[in-house]
Amino acid sequence: MPDPNPHYQKLPDGTLKHRHPIYGTEVWTVPDRSSRPFRKAFLSPQPIKMAEPENYCDFCQANYFKTPPEKTRLILTPNNSYQTLGPLSAAELGRSKALFRRVTNLFEIVPLNYWLKNHDFRLSAEQIQWQKDYLAQPQGMKHILEVVDTKLRLTGKTAEQIQSIPAKEKLHLADAFFGGNHELIIACQHFKPGAQFDNELVSAGDLSATDHAQYFLFTIAALKDIHASNPYIRYVMVFQNWLHAAGASVEHLHRQLVGMDSYGPSLEQALQAVHKDPNIYNSAIIDFSAKENLVVAENDFAVGIAELGHQFPTLAIYSKSRALRPEDHTPEEVAGISDLAQAFHAATGNQTPCNEEWYYTPRGSQDRIPWHILIKWRINNLAGFEGGTKIYLNPLTPKDLKDRVVPKLKELRALNKIAKMNIGDECRPKLAPLLYGQR
Repeated sequence: MPDPNPHYQKLPDGTLKHRHPIYGTEVWTVPDRSSRPFRKAFLSPQPIKMAEPENYCDFCQANYFKTPPEKTRLILTPNNSYQTLGPLSAAELGRSKALFRRVTNLFEIVPLNYWLKNHDFRLSAEQIQWQKDYLAQPQGMKHILEVVDTKLRLTGKTAEQIQSIPAKEKLHLADAFFGGNHELIIACQHFKPGAQFDNELVSAGDLSATDHAQYFLFTIAALKDIHASNPYIRYVMVFQNWLHAAGASVEHLHRQLVGMDSYGPSLEQALQAVHKDPNIYNSAIIDFSAKENLVVAENDFAVGIAELGHQFPTLAIYSKSRALRPEDHTPEEVAGISDLAQAFHAATGNQTPCNEEWYYTPRGSQDRIPWHILIKWRINNLAGFEGGTKIYLNPLTPKDLKDRVVPKLKELRALNKIAKMNIGDECRPKLAPLLYGQR
């Protein structure tokens, strides 16, 4: 007989039917389907010629002038401390090596014009002054016009059409570079040190635990600044697409932040769920995962699980903190969450397409959800069956996913490639470990 839990039914033939307790997504994992190839075979790796500085894509170090101006830059100083610079002038771009860079996305999901036309938004005095200072330098003017020309070319304009557009109009298009609310956090390295082939990309799991924590802190600083610069933003979606199959237009490690004037259906569902049952993230997700032996890793600040009820195999990391938003966490709490994320990416490997998505309590909400991060392996394609039934075929059960990740985590820990943490059966999460509901 099926398991009596309506969200997690194990059938006699081995099929697992599971439903996410918050989003209601229905997922089946059928035994015979789990042996299908996850994705097309990779093309044979091609040899590369190492370049210093790297120049393999527009996000590489040699191509700082191919992206919009840098709002901020994180560098490692000679005494091995981290320092944030910015906003930078064009003349400053080549004076240091960026560990991470923050720029406006050239093709915004929610463009600046959306805020101008729908909310009467205006750039701040600081943004306008930075723009004036940047354009006052010949190198800055040249940079901006070249990036605008690139954008116009990528949108299908011919060389003749681009040349016919007045410089004043092009500079108006560049307002988004200084005041846009869709931003990229771009990592330094494209390939691993000493790489010989084009599949030796640097993923989030290849960063050191310390650098990955800085990646998180730098992202959170950008999140705070986006809110501060635009009062009409209700929520900032934070996500990372790794590899083309997961939606990345450039296969160079980067994270994205998008300011929104609404929460979106997923967050609305989460807020409605906690309004009905404030403890649902503990009882239906963490406590359930502990009971079903789905806890993958844990440290003092976060717990990571193989989560039920997702279209794709999904690793989830939940903050144990009382703090509800990333910017309200202490640096130690952020590092603890980052450690699990870096470890999960390392165990995933740099050849598996995946999405990293952040969720947290939006500002102004009376309902409380914990900061949590989902890492979704994009190893299965949605097709007609899913579209017609809204039942999703996930090739791995949460238990299968855990059993794949745990041995890899232990191997990585033994090699000191991830931070210290409890893994698999070493984890003993207490009942209701998430403190998000406590005031």
